[in-house]
Amino acid sequence: MEAPWRQGGRGRGRARPGDGLAARAGAAARPPAPRARGVACVAAGETSGEGASELSSQKKFEEIKKANQAAAKKLVEDQFSSSSEDDDEDAEVKQGKILAKTFTIYTSQTDGDASELERTRQYMNEAFQSGAMTCLICIASVKRNQAVWSCRGCFCIFHLVCIQKWAKDSLFLVSSPLTDDDFGKKDYPWPCPKCRFEYKRSETPSRYYCYCGKVENPTLDPWLVPHSCGQICEREFKPSCGHKCLLLCHPGPCPPCPKMVTITCHCKKAKPVPRRCSAKEWSCRLPCGRTLLCGQHTCENSCHAGDCQPCPRVSKQRCICGRQTAERLCASPQWQCDQVCGKCLPCGNHTCEKVCHAGPCGDCPRSGKRSCPCEKSKFTLPCTEDVPTCGDSCDKVLECGIHKCSQRCHRGPCEICRQEVEKQCRCGKHTKRMPCHKPYLCETKCTKIRDCQKHQCRRKCCSGNCPPCDQVCGRTLGCRNHKCPSGCHRGSCNPCPETVDVKCNCGKTVIKVPCGRERTIKPPKCKQLCSRPPTCHHSTQEKHYCHFGRCPPCRQSCQKTLTCGHLCPVSCHDEALVKQAGLHQSAGPWEQPLEPAFIQTALPCPPCEVPIPVECLGQHEVTPLPCHSANPYSCKRFCGRLLDCQNHTCMKECHHVTKLNSSADGKKAGPECLQCEEECTKPRPSGCPHRCVLPCHPGDCPSCLQMLKIKCHCKLSILYIECLKLTCADVKEKELLISCKNQCPKELPCGHRCKEICHSGSCPLNCSQKVKLRCLCKRLKKEIQCSKIQDGQVSLECDALCKEMKRKASEIKEAEAKAAIEEEKRRQQAELEAFENRLKGRRKNKKRKDEVEVEQSSWQKYKNLIMLPIFGVAVVMVAWLMVYND
Repeated sequence: MEAPWRQGGRGRGRARPGDGLAARAGAAARPPAPRARGVACVAAGETSGEGASELSSQKKFEEIKKANQAAAKKLVEDQFSSSSEDDDEDAEVKQGKILAKTFTIYTSQTDGDASELERTRQYMNEAFQSGAMTCLICIASVKRNQAVWSCRGCFCIFHLVCIQKWAKDSLFLVSSPLTDDDFGKKDYPWPCPKCRFEYKRSETPSRYYCYCGKVENPTLDPWLVPHSCGQICEREFKPSCGHKCLLLCHPGPCPPCPKMVTITCHCKKAKPVPRRCSAKEWSCRLPCGRTLLCGQHTCENSCHAGDCQPCPRVSKQRCICGRQTAERLCASPQWQCDQVCGKCLPCGNHTCEKVCHAGPCGDCPRSGKRSCPCEKSKFTLPCTEDVPTCGDSCDKVLECGIHKCSQRCHRGPCEICRQEVEKQCRCGKHTKRMPCHKPYLCETKCTKIRDCQKHQCRRKCCSGNCPPCDQVCGRTLGCRNHKCPSGCHRGSCNPCPETVDVKCNCGKTVIKVPCGRERTIKPPKCKQLCSRPPTCHHSTQEKHYCHFGRCPPCRQSCQKTLTCGHLCPVSCHDEALVKQAGLHQSAGPWEQPLEPAFIQTALPCPPCEVPIPVECLGQHEVTPLPCHSANPYSCKRFCGRLLDCQNHTCMKECHHVTKLNSSADGKKAGPECLQCEEECTKPRPSGCPHRCVLPCHPGDCPSCLQMLKIKCHCKLSILYIECLKLTCADVKEKELLISCKNQCPKELPCGHRCKEICHSGSCPLNCSQKVKLRCLCKRLKKEIQCSKIQDGQVSLECDALCKEMKRKASEIKEAEAKAAIEEEKRRQQAELEAFENRLKGRRKNKKRKDEVEVEQSSWQKYKNLIMLPIFGVAVVMVAWLMVYND
């Protein structure tokens, strides 16, 4: 089917090349009806004598004038816009540069091999081609400045608003449950309109992202792929290999991984070789040789991926219990016979009921604690006895989920709920008293409108969740050529699945577009060369493909000889379009301009831009300047010539310098340079903070005679020293000059004050102070030098008397501990006997009191005689120690 085309607008017939401008001019020449009404209003306003009528007419006149100016401007932009056929060649060059930039990082990894990029290149070409990217929901072109969403299954691109509406309508239709039990229990997905790839409800797109998903609302950049952020994609390859995509943000699938990895074959016998990560799996074709699962044979297949195939050989295999033998495949040596184990369990009363198994039979399943049927009581019974019922109520929740079983503890399942309750029907209009286990449905038919908003539900006792309508939709689809065959539904219909052929002007190039797009889509680009003669001064024109309308402007180099003798390097300008404005002032919006907005004329050649080397005024640099402006210039740097003071340079901007002597050095200042007026900035001796008192001068500076105010080593005294002495002194002399000759106030690590005279650095660690040293029990003491104690050279040990006192104290503690243990045992024995007496029924006679005679131990009898002397000795020893230490 051929699509109707015309240049620069819409129409039902095919337009011939060159007819677009004439058609627009004719359309612009016909004054529209609103303009005539505006003129009538203006005329009426002029003849009227009322002020309000005159202001209203003037306002309408201004509005109509602005509307006509906007229409004329839009007409000019449409005629000479960048999307016209005249700029198709520029678009192709620009597209090629963008594609090359997108593939640069990938091709650098593959040494220029782009064979794996064909599928991605196809998606990117469709993104650049006008009309190729079509939203299948609204059957409209996807433009650069529109928010889009891309399916991750088929990579088809849709308008963001369209896919949001599609997802909402799909969820509404799919989530309508067929039964009331499923209502609100399932999270129904929504499908892609093209590939039917399912997405969750939470994955409904709400924001506009680039293809790689890094940037939200990517800015419109004419030098990037449409809807791309321009950053590296970095999406994980599929299947995942640990690497990320190297292309710039792009539509469509990511190409295979181009990274080089060193990997061995499947069987690990061959040496590792470098291969592409996307094709890293390889076989050395040698026998595999791995041991199969049977443990007896090896794999005879050639080197392969994955696990080896099952062993094809047959051998005699015993069952798990070892009673029977049969011929079986080596791949499945484990098998069970049909015999029951029958071994006696550890209880000695039952036998194992498992079928042919390995390992021990285990304990008896009836041993240990077992629960009654209602699981309220537990019993420890022999395995030969059954667990009795506890006699309590069952209280298990019945199938209705509301009531509980009222029977006594019983075996087997509980009965159905027979309790009568007040039940409401599903639609909620009737109530009835009936058994709890029976459902209640009335005969009332639902009168609600179904989700299609056209037909009634008519289902008996409907809960309000009406099923979808089962009638055919029959509405005209967006293509305006076919009707919707789906069931009756709300919202938009599914896109039309049909496609239509669209041909170029010569009919040799054909593209397929969705049905309905053939009236608005641009024709395909034809690869046949244009054969029209050139219209400029060149003998031949550039080769370009078949097209509609005028040929594109000539872009060959002009090559005309300029006045300077060079050739003009710019593009051909014999047919330049020049805008004409202000030649005629229109009397009103109804009057059309007599001349066109643009005229075609030959422009003069631009000034010569051939670079010619020119030296700056100060002879600092040589810069190539355009031929038409090659004159001496100032490079804006500082002059930099050495002044008479021999310390500074001229800070004047690059200027002309007169040479007084032809043999003079070119680095010296001239009469045009500045005179030095600064202070002397030569470096002073190390440690001298004063400046030179003379102005800027050649040679060395005089010695410094000023006094320095400085603190001593201990930072307590302030000294005044002549600067010359301090800077000329060596290390030892500086040490003596800065010392205040007083004792050092710093503390040593042991806590005593340093005995040295004011000095630099850390204090010596050999402290000579006398301190007292005591033994561990604090009874003995001795005076020793502090440095020896810090070094751990001296220690004071306890003598025999100290050890004897420690031994007696420990014996006293052990005796007390044993007495406490005996007392605790006696108390526990008394409590146990009293508890046993209460259990035997002696509590009936409350007036009678039991007398329990407890035989006293030897410790209880003689503890007073033993403890009093020991405590007396201890008190005397403590008093003697206190007096001795003082």
